[in-house]
Amino acid sequence: MAATTSGKIIQNVFVSHCHQQNTRGRRDYYCFGPSPLGKLAWTDSSMQLRTLFKPQNHFSFQRNFHSNASASATAVPYLDKTDFLKLQNGSDIRGVAVDGVEGELVNLTEPVAEAIGAAFAAWLMEKKKADASQHLRVSIGHDSRISAKLLQNAISRGLAGAGLEVVHYGLASTPAMFNSTLTKNEAFLCPADGSIMITASHLPFNRNGFKFFTNAGGFGKADIKDILERAADIYNQFTEESLPNSERKASLSIKKVDYMIVYTSDLVKAVRKAAGNIEKPLEGFHIVVDAGNGAGGFFAAKVLEPLGAITSGSQFLEPDGLFPNHIPNPEDKTAMKAITQAVLDNKADLGIIFDTDVDRSAAVDFTGREFNRNRLIALMAAIVLEEHPGTTIVTDSVTSDGLTTFIEKKLGGRHHRFKRGYKNVIDEAIRLNSIGEESHLAIETSGHGALKENHWLDDGAYLMVKILNKLASARASGKGGGSKVLTDLIDGLQEPAFAAELRLKINQNHPDLKGGSFREYGEAVLKHLENSIGSDPSLLKAPVNYEGVRVSGYGGWFLLRLSLHDPVLPLNIEAPSNDDAVKLGLAVLAAVKDFAGLDTSALNKLVGAS
Repeated sequence: MAATTSGKIIQNVFVSHCHQQNTRGRRDYYCFGPSPLGKLAWTDSSMQLRTLFKPQNHFSFQRNFHSNASASATAVPYLDKTDFLKLQNGSDIRGVAVDGVEGELVNLTEPVAEAIGAAFAAWLMEKKKADASQHLRVSIGHDSRISAKLLQNAISRGLAGAGLEVVHYGLASTPAMFNSTLTKNEAFLCPADGSIMITASHLPFNRNGFKFFTNAGGFGKADIKDILERAADIYNQFTEESLPNSERKASLSIKKVDYMIVYTSDLVKAVRKAAGNIEKPLEGFHIVVDAGNGAGGFFAAKVLEPLGAITSGSQFLEPDGLFPNHIPNPEDKTAMKAITQAVLDNKADLGIIFDTDVDRSAAVDFTGREFNRNRLIALMAAIVLEEHPGTTIVTDSVTSDGLTTFIEKKLGGRHHRFKRGYKNVIDEAIRLNSIGEESHLAIETSGHGALKENHWLDDGAYLMVKILNKLASARASGKGGGSKVLTDLIDGLQEPAFAAELRLKINQNHPDLKGGSFREYGEAVLKHLENSIGSDPSLLKAPVNYEGVRVSGYGGWFLLRLSLHDPVLPLNIEAPSNDDAVKLGLAVLAAVKDFAGLDTSALNKLVGAS
């Protein structure tokens, strides 16, 4: 039995129909919709609809969509709540948006995105207690991914179909999208009641997703789950008639503005203010930017150059959603090597690197020394504690013992080590403030960092502005030395000779799980490890710990925790020598070796076991 439909093929009209056919227990999906260039073409002999598109770097995809000429009222294949909930990635939505990677099926389709847009509209109207006479406004931006515009138009249909006003920003950053809910400037159609950023951070080109904001901040896990459950219900009510109707509404309600003008202007003003309202406080500084072909290319021309900086030697500023040069990720070794080399080759004072959507960043000083992970946290802590003596610095769980000593002994602050996940860290800082413990900085080793003064928004560009403020204010007060002023701020930070993160994978199909979930199995591993630590006098369990099992010993420490989303137990080890790291590894291995469903090969390699 087949459920099929037909539809018109119209250039530059965004219609997306899908069909399903069950054949001997196999469900085949037949879809057709616009290409990223808005053109569709039938192949004459096979009655297959072929979609061709070429991104900027001439990489070409071909997708085949089958169709059938008979009509039906059902326009999309059935998906249940479980299918939608698989798109949840903590406080974001992420999925596979385009073909091109073997074994990864597209699950973030245009109809799915449209349903998510309609679900967000319903959520927003409920939260804002809006009635039919109120026209709520939602801003939408995207990074450089090749699927961005398709998803932008699809989610816009869902919003417009619910009666909301939709404003397209085009290429934008995640921080700018949150900012649009705070800006009061009707000329730029601000403030927005809600905002959506289309991004999948540093993930491969075929992935994409959504981040959501209101003026209260980014969404939490419960909000995302709520929206996906609503989207599942909406999706399965779509018909052949309803999809074109939402497309017509979208064509009437969508507006476009260049909000990045506002956002970058605010960043420029912040640096000028810190330098005593000097027009070009960075004049003579040579600063190179690596945007990794993501959305951060604006920073060179729209922020640094108006402040007087020289930006020659900046690289990969052009948006290219296939990321041909390196992964746009400040944690990636290849990416950090690229910006370090650019600094050295151009004899620059400073290098700045962003992830794809600019909510994470890192820097490199004039000698090629990287400011990322613990060093970036130390640098930001030093800057913030100068402004707010004694304040609490909230970090994720994998920060080093040396960082704690630096923050508390050298800087006079308090280090509150919490859980992994940038939203967890930010929410914890907000909670501490609510109970009377002052905190002005929440920051992860990943490069996510949020400041109280910036509405607790994790903004990679704003973190770099704080660093630029330090450069500018140091010069204004007569201190020279370029980025050495930054390097000097982290003098005294103890760094381990050995630092590694190993990933111990859980085989979900292994009999040792006895049909249970990987999460249950992982928790059992952690419990056994925790119980075994007490019998070793060389090891000391951390007295305060919020995630996994953290233990000090042999001059170093280890942390074994369960991944937020994946069947993996990441193991972080830091030690003063390789031999000490091996001793810590052996302690972990002795505790977990009997868990047959746990792949300890990475740990075996570290300790030299077979």
